[in-house]
Amino acid sequence: MEPRRELFTRRRRHNNTPKYVLLIIANYVVFCTLITLDSKLNWFFFLTIGLLAVYNYFNIRRNIEEYNRPIVIAYIISLLGIILLFFLARTQGL
Repeated sequence: MEPRRELFTRRRRHNNTPKYVLLIIANYVVFCTLITLDSKLNWFFFLTIGLLAVYNYFNIRRNIEEYNRPIVIAYIISLLGIILLFFLARTQGL
């Protein structure tokens, strides 16, 4: 009997999406969701942003070996993009 082959075979040394990309995507998704919930900022917004900051801290600390100089620069640029998005949403009245 021939050995059973898997329908989907993974590529060699393919580890899916890196943790830092998932972190940046999670930051944008959470932030954009919070901005669209309500036009005024309330305690829930600040609580969620604080919890997101704690999540970022522990995620970076757990995967510190992945964060080299270009990735840290990309992460900082993404945070600046979130701040810019915040001010644009506030001026547009979203």
